[in-house]
Amino acid sequence: MSLGAPMAFFPIGDVKPGMKGSGRTVFQGGKVEEFGVEILGVLENVGPRQSLIIARLSGGPLEHTGVMQGMSGSPVYIDGKLVGALAFAFPYAKDPIGAIRPIEEMVRVAREEPTARRAAVPPNPENLVAGLAKPEAYNGQLIQIATPVSFGGFTNATMEHFAGQLRGLGLEPRQGAGMGGRVDERMGNPGDLQPGSMISVELMTGDLAVGADGTVTHIDGAQVYAFGHRFMDLGPTGLPFTRSEVLALLPSVNTSFKISAPHELMGVISQDRNTAISGTLGKRAKLLPVEISMARGGKSFDKYRINMIDDRYLSPLLLQMAVFSAVDATERGAGETSIAVKGEIELEGRAAIPVSGVYTGAAALAQQASLAGALPLAYLMQGGFDGLKVKRIALAIDATDAHKQLQIEDVTASRREVRPGETVEITTRLAGENGYEVLKTVKYTVPVGAQAGTLYFSVSDGLQTSFGELRATYGSTARNPEQLIAALGKLRASDKAYVRVWRAEASFQINGEEIPDPPPFLASILNATIPATAAKNSKVAEMTIDGGGNAVTGSKTVQVEVRI
Repeated sequence: MSLGAPMAFFPIGDVKPGMKGSGRTVFQGGKVEEFGVEILGVLENVGPRQSLIIARLSGGPLEHTGVMQGMSGSPVYIDGKLVGALAFAFPYAKDPIGAIRPIEEMVRVAREEPTARRAAVPPNPENLVAGLAKPEAYNGQLIQIATPVSFGGFTNATMEHFAGQLRGLGLEPRQGAGMGGRVDERMGNPGDLQPGSMISVELMTGDLAVGADGTVTHIDGAQVYAFGHRFMDLGPTGLPFTRSEVLALLPSVNTSFKISAPHELMGVISQDRNTAISGTLGKRAKLLPVEISMARGGKSFDKYRINMIDDRYLSPLLLQMAVFSAVDATERGAGETSIAVKGEIELEGRAAIPVSGVYTGAAALAQQASLAGALPLAYLMQGGFDGLKVKRIALAIDATDAHKQLQIEDVTASRREVRPGETVEITTRLAGENGYEVLKTVKYTVPVGAQAGTLYFSVSDGLQTSFGELRATYGSTARNPEQLIAALGKLRASDKAYVRVWRAEASFQINGEEIPDPPPFLASILNATIPATAAKNSKVAEMTIDGGGNAVTGSKTVQVEVRI
């Protein structure tokens, strides 16, 4: 069955119980071997225009292992004609019984038209992949064979922390049970791939690696079909895939799996649909370069260079996992530690988005630091604008064995009353450990022509200031890339305090822009049209207090009367 050779299909309408056939898969190395198949019956209408063929497998190690993770896509033939791909199994089954996806349903994938991008979803720090589909199940038992995902270079704590999210996507994480070597970036020979060959869909390569294993079902010229079920239902996508070799088989009471290692690049998976994944041999995928630099006390000691897929939902999760692992690999899990994250997300044709944060405490710092870059990246990629292209991500992480935190203890004003054109000084007392205190003063000049009334000066940490700015726009959809970037600009750094000057007057948010204290006639119109965005908190000005590399927490407010 050489590359490009014509292959006749066996129609599902002709499949009958008792028919015998054969399947092809890899049990060891890269050699494709045959196993026996006996048709038990056909399940019709298990999904829209979908059927499954139930079959008993035999031969090779299958009596001992049962249906294995990594066998998804193994082609099955009757009378020398391709009938479909092994794609479903019964967990804890005593016999090697599985379900076959008809090949007619798989080849439709290549004809799928690119669809509009998913609607934007505001990123949730607890789940950056909320827009991805979950694995399907039929009759409560027959389930999609889980796709084994091998992780290279990640810590065990990273696997434990993200295992729930990965399994929720139908991915079974395997640390140390695969990824036996780095991906060979050279393009491989298409002739080395055949139906039954193992492939690995690479989500991340380099110093940290993530690859999902499965089997090739059918090759039509340069077009490849595999898995026999969705990977993560990404739709139109661009995932690199490699040829893979099996190192060993690991039998399990639940579901056995193949332990494999990736080799040379073979092409790009361009469609991830309900019935199969499909791609093209000989192409290269566009990947996002990521650099994570590690330092202690300002002295660099390590650097991670990785390339990850460009996907609006998976890329933020992968970045989060990479940072989590980098921190967890080098920093203690208990005891006072402070971690500073600095960097930027470079965009094509636009100014870079800065990333900044300082996190301190005795636990969960890896989780906090991992969100510093992942959340802004999620906002960018899930905003729904194809014109916003991420070019590169660079993060620098610096850790110290100290509790670098300042609390906003007190705020005072140099005067209680002020006239237009006069200046008032706002002094903030910041307190740290061991009795350390520092005073920070900012000056504010009341504009000439300002109205009489109360001015409020609220000194708050970055998180509270960001929440105040975004509370009216969170969940709304930006109308253009500029509005989305402007919303990102409202995310404040955690190592600074922000002095917000405001009046207790109506303020409205329209498309992410604040309209403070509008004239009465306009306020009445806005209030009738968009009352949910109204707030009795109209910002007049904002100033910044540098925390000197310390995380700043707390909030205090002082008021000054403007007299005419």
